[in-house]
This record gives sequence, C-alpha cells and structure tokens, in this order.
Amino acid sequence: MSRIAVLGDGSWGTALTDLARDGGHEVSIWSRKQPDTAPLATAQAVIIALPAQATGDVLATLSLPPDAALLIAAKGIERSTHRFMHQVVAEACPKNPVLILSGPSFAEDVTRALPTAVTLAAEHLEVARFWAAQLARPHFRIYASDDLMGVAIGGSLKNVLAIACGISDGKRLGASARAALTARGFAELSRLGKALRARPETLVGLSGLGDLLLTCSSEQSRNYAFGKRLGEGMPIEQALAASSGVVEGAFSAEAALALARENGIAMPITQAVAAIIEDGATPESMIKSLLDRPLGTE
Repeated sequence: MSRIAVLGDGSWGTALTDLARDGGHEVSIWSRKQPDTAPLATAQAVIIALPAQATGDVLATLSLPPDAALLIAAKGIERSTHRFMHQVVAEACPKNPVLILSGPSFAEDVTRALPTAVTLAAEHLEVARFWAAQLARPHFRIYASDDLMGVAIGGSLKNVLAIACGISDGKRLGASARAALTARGFAELSRLGKALRARPETLVGLSGLGDLLLTCSSEQSRNYAFGKRLGEGMPIEQALAASSGVVEGAFSAEAALALARENGIAMPITQAVAAIIEDGATPESMIKSLLDRPLGTE
C-alpha cells in the first residue's frame, strides 16, 4: 500500500482517487476547496489532475516531498511557454521523478469499472513499471513506457484535433469528413512527434492514435463537444461556458501551432482550430481553406 495524494477534484481526479483507493492505497485529495497540505508531506506519489494551464502556478505554491513520484494526468501545452506538462512539472519539482498517465480513457468509464487501457511513461522504464503495477486494476490496464515526449504529444494534440472533428460534425459534414480529419490530424501529430524525437510506436499506441480515435468521435469528450457547438454556430465564450469542465484543446491550440512553426512543420488542421479560437475566424472559412489546399501525396 502506498500513500498517494491527488491534486484536483474534477471528474478525472475523482476517478483516479477512487481507482487508487480500490487498489488499497491511502489516498488524500488536495484542491482549492480542500486545501489541506498536511497529507502532501508524506505522500509517496502525487497524481496531478489539475487543468494544464494551472499546473505550474499551483505547484509553485506547494511543498512536495523530493522523492515522491509525480504522475501527471493533465493533457495540454502551457500557453505562455509552449512547454508540455512533464517539462512544466520537472522545472517546478526538479528532484522528483516525473511520469505521465495518458490514453483513451473517459473518467465516467473508469468510475464505472469499464475496461480501459492507458500508458504510464517515465524517464526510466523501471519507475513506470513500478507505478503501473501499483495503480493497475483488472479493468484498468496500464502499459509502461519511457517515452515521455511521445505520450505528452499524443495527449495534448488529440484535444486540438478533436475540436476540429467536433466542428465538422456540428456542420454535418458527415462521417467521411470526420475520418479524413482524424487521419490527417494524426499525420500532423506524427510530424510534430518526429521533430521532437518521440517514438513512432508511442504515437500509434494507446496514448497517441488510441486516444485520438476516442476523443475525435464521442460527445463524452469535452473538446469534441466544444467543437460541435462551434460548428452548430455557438459563440466561443458561450461554447466554453457550456462545457462540463476545462476544454484543454482550446488553450493548447495556439501553443501547438507555435511549436509547429518553431520546427518548420505544416499543421493546417491545428492552424485552422487556432484561427477560429484565437483570431475569430469562422468555421466555414477554415473548412474552405482546408479544402482549397493543394493536393499532395501521403
């Protein structure tokens, strides 16, 4: 049994809290509503289930044991720095082992003990394997990895691409259009992964293609549902307010596009999503811009 602290009491933090308790661990929750920091002092692992854009600021206010494993359950890119979550956490807590938990998983499915499989990545594979064994349950399979960047890219980019698929469905462009966006979106994800030295096998695995397929096709995804509302004509602020939680892709799109530009990579779908969210472009104009692109080869 391990002592585990969970930062964040949203749907995902709550689901992971229940999962850890079901595994016999001693679990405490920290949130703005429950700001008791005493359990953090003795935690052997800290699960970070905070909104991506708030993670760095929250960690700056907390004192965590330097030997505690920090398991990131947030999926996003920090807008102000263009850093992935494992880079943000490593800078805030340089002495701690940092891990990323990511994959095709909705909080509701995990809470209902429906079969789910995810990836847990760490710099050292033995660390990932240890905590995978600690947290896995019969219905919650965890595959270990030592490709932190690959897992981070998959978890972050799929949110942006899910917005595009939601917009397409909101405009009633059909299942064929959604499939094309998903496939070409994965090509964008893969190009960025190659530039940042992620492993191809990670990108086609659970935390990459697996999570992309789930998020781009279900209204359980906040990002897809947000995009669908935009496609149906709802203004951005209203669409965000209608979400049941944080729409990470809406805050990561511009940062993902900045990374693409920094690395000389074409990411037209990501660019279209960022233009709609940041620049006020209409979904109709961005759909036309994508369809008007010159034909190419795969």
